[in-house]
Amino acid sequence: MTSHTRISQLDWPAMEESLWTQGYAVTPQVLTPQECATLVLLYAKTTRFRKRINMAQHRFGVGEYQYFADPLPRLVTRLRAQAYPPLARIANRWMAALKQPETFPPTLARFLRLCQEHGQIKPTPLLLYYEQGGYNRLHQDLYGPVAFPLQMTFCLSGPQTDYTGGEFLLVEQRPRAQSRGIALTLQQGQGIIFATRYRPVRGTRGYYRLTVRHGISTVTSGQRYTLGIIFHNSQ
Repeated sequence: MTSHTRISQLDWPAMEESLWTQGYAVTPQVLTPQECATLVLLYAKTTRFRKRINMAQHRFGVGEYQYFADPLPRLVTRLRAQAYPPLARIANRWMAALKQPETFPPTLARFLRLCQEHGQIKPTPLLLYYEQGGYNRLHQDLYGPVAFPLQMTFCLSGPQTDYTGGEFLLVEQRPRAQSRGIALTLQQGQGIIFATRYRPVRGTRGYYRLTVRHGISTVTSGQRYTLGIIFHNSQ
């Protein structure tokens, strides 16, 4: 079974229920160990990337990441294209709950044309790399006026075998309340779907907007690689 077939065969009703209630959804293993290893090996091939970021230089954390250049690796292209349609349906239901006029087209190709109309033409899928002591501060991945409400991250390294620490972090800021933090350990090949900047939460007067940020806790040993799938392009 190919990776994009595994995406289409996910239990999407369960994924959506988790996104509504928890703000995130963890997938079963989508990427095989061989697929993870193939992506990790790409990190040293600088010609496959358009930009490298040293996190410490920008006070983003400690570590680095690289944005893929076009054409994206075939596996990344398939993951992005296959995950987008079910996520767009969820995103549109989120917008309706929040009474927002914004809607998202049914296919990734049409959504990327929308990004292009707003000057967002640079691909945003990326590989992230952390060594011992590395971490990623809480942030949101916004690259222009068009932003898709959901994104995905896949862990390419094995916890306890390739690295320790390095939990995936989500922090939710509820209005007039203290923040809620969530720390998750993903197994190699697993993905997590989460809100890019906010999600709907039901209150006494209907749904309201809850701000979400994500990051990575400190890696205490080893090396940790991650694939980030962001659906909107960058300016």
